[in-house]
Amino acid sequence: MRRIEQPGPPAAERIQCVEARGRAFSFTMQAGIPLLEAARLGFAAAGFAGGVLNMRGGVLGPFAYVMPALSKTPDHAAFYSDTFRPAGVTRLRMGAMTLGERDGAPFFHCHALWTEAGGRFNGGHILPEETIVAEPLEVDAFGIDGAVFLAEPDPETGFKLFGPVAREAAAVKHTHPAFALRLRPNQDFAGCLEAFCRQRGIGRARLRGGVGSIIGARFADGKSVVPFATELLIASGEIAPGAGGALEAQLDVALVDYLGGLAEGRLVRGDNPVLMTMELVLEPIEAAM
Repeated sequence: MRRIEQPGPPAAERIQCVEARGRAFSFTMQAGIPLLEAARLGFAAAGFAGGVLNMRGGVLGPFAYVMPALSKTPDHAAFYSDTFRPAGVTRLRMGAMTLGERDGAPFFHCHALWTEAGGRFNGGHILPEETIVAEPLEVDAFGIDGAVFLAEPDPETGFKLFGPVAREAAAVKHTHPAFALRLRPNQDFAGCLEAFCRQRGIGRARLRGGVGSIIGARFADGKSVVPFATELLIASGEIAPGAGGALEAQLDVALVDYLGGLAEGRLVRGDNPVLMTMELVLEPIEAAM
């Protein structure tokens, strides 16, 4: 399996996990305000400080983003491009967001695919501070109670990254068991989730959202992404018994690589290692038999 050496020592704990509770809901993001504030208001109205959300369409402008890039120093295994600010409005095709906290304030980590005003189809990492909701935007969200994604320095990668930490529960009503997760580098994405569910006695689960990066990509239909640095969003995900009865993770994703290549599809199990991080919310559906 592919591997990228990180600049710092690997943490002993390879899957960060906080057991929490959560609930699925939908809301409309307000037009004319920053995307970060629109997300915060939607979660707060449902009683949550954060969680994950998925966007299917939407119009943003002004709009700012970065793409994955090679690192110019040995401090990181990969880095970000300069900031791009396309003119006019940008139309989202799909996007995934983790809403959490950084430096004592709300913050998000959001990857998406979109079409810019000039017709260019592109993807990358949306910047919270400079992106405005241009038209009301319907989103599907999953709030978490009892945990929060907190941005903290990560010695292994050299970045300040979201990871789940326990937080006093607000006792939001009608919630269900959920796990806030962060997968660390150089582990197969599917294999981590399958092992996690086996260890927890989970017989079936679904991903409610997630963003992160993998080392290139290998897809079930045979196509592949060779450039190693990517920005990835989870379109859908399920961990369930396969034909032989063992748990199998079916992960549908979209990504952009550092050369600007775009790819979508179902990942091959066992051959898609995490590059920097993978933030996820997993909802158990059934216990193992």
